Amino acid sequence: MITLALSKGRIFDDTLPLLDAAGIQVLDDPEKSRKLILATNRPDVRVVLVRASDVPTYVEYGGADIGITGKDTLLEHGSQGLYQPLDLQIAKCRISVAVRNDFDYAHAVRQGSRLTVATKYVAIAREFFAAKGVHVDLIKLYGSMELAPLTGLADAIVDLVSTGNTLRANHLIEVERIMDISSRLVVNQAALKLKQAPIRRLIDAFAAAVAARNPASQSPS
Repeated sequence: MITLALSKGRIFDDTLPLLDAAGIQVLDDPEKSRKLILATNRPDVRVVLVRASDVPTYVEYGGADIGITGKDTLLEHGSQGLYQPLDLQIAKCRISVAVRNDFDYAHAVRQGSRLTVATKYVAIAREFFAAKGVHVDLIKLYGSMELAPLTGLADAIVDLVSTGNTLRANHLIEVERIMDISSRLVVNQAALKLKQAPIRRLIDAFAAAVAARNPASQSPS
């Protein structure tokens, strides 16, 4: 049995075509079912639904053999003990710094001001601002990040941005792009040895699907 860890939402939806390419169809709709373990058309493959931030943990400790998770999650929560064979080029977005549209971020940085930054990506934000030599106080939030500058809780936020529509709707602007994000395939090291043949076939099927859709795609360095 191969167990694949996924999170609900965009990553799940974007993974379905890759699974189809591997001849795997998920038999339950996670938006309509309360099940956390989903059967597939293959008796040797099942899907477990976990929080996005928990995917690396499930794979690392053997609760799942493989998983699909964002680069942001791997950077923030660590990826020790995980084999990362593929950048799947799905669920693309970016991590950026955003502020109120009336806040002069560039001036504050030039003046060496100490900024208060709200984010759930504390490790990524800390490394980014340290590399720039900008002094920051970090406040960890888990959602509704856009509220922080609007209520005076923070000068800036570090968050995922896709279209930018939510920022604009809340009178925020993107002032710096930290990095581009896409989702990665991660594999448990022990499972790769014990279930090498079926896992390798799945990796190869995913790789072929990614290459067909994006010939320029490459595995992550």
